[in-house]
Amino acid sequence: MSERDVLESLRENARYSTADIARMTDLEESEVEAVIEELEAAGVVRGYQAVVDWDKLEDERVRAEVELNVRLDRETGYGDIAERLVQFPEVTALRLVSGDYDFDMEVEGDSIREVSQFISEKVAPVPEITQTVTHYVMTSYKENGIELGDGEEDDRLSYSP
Repeated sequence: MSERDVLESLRENARYSTADIARMTDLEESEVEAVIEELEAAGVVRGYQAVVDWDKLEDERVRAEVELNVRLDRETGYGDIAERLVQFPEVTALRLVSGDYDFDMEVEGDSIREVSQFISEKVAPVPEITQTVTHYVMTSYKENGIELGDGEEDDRLSYSP
């Protein structure tokens, strides 16, 4: 029995029934139910969410990727800063990363103004944050492993000098 097989099935489509997953993994349905219950109880499975193609809706939804640089001191670590930032409902993801900046933060709001105000009024004033760089998402082509868009071919002509 493989927890990973069950997890991969759930990641592919969280709406699969336990019977579907049992067929795909060669497990008994009761075994699948037990594995899912154990994974949920252990906090491995934290929730189930729909992948939304916001471009298909009339309502504007603005998303941004924000690079954050921080300065640590003896009393404050990365975890302390993260604990503060994840409390904001506008923050949809926060990751400590390697490279030119420290945190990669995903933010959502109803308008560019709302997202900009959130970053300038709530995030930038955090004492340990020394720099923010905001990248607004123009179009998403893939989210959580699922390809978005209408699937039509790009009809632009290719150009090569």
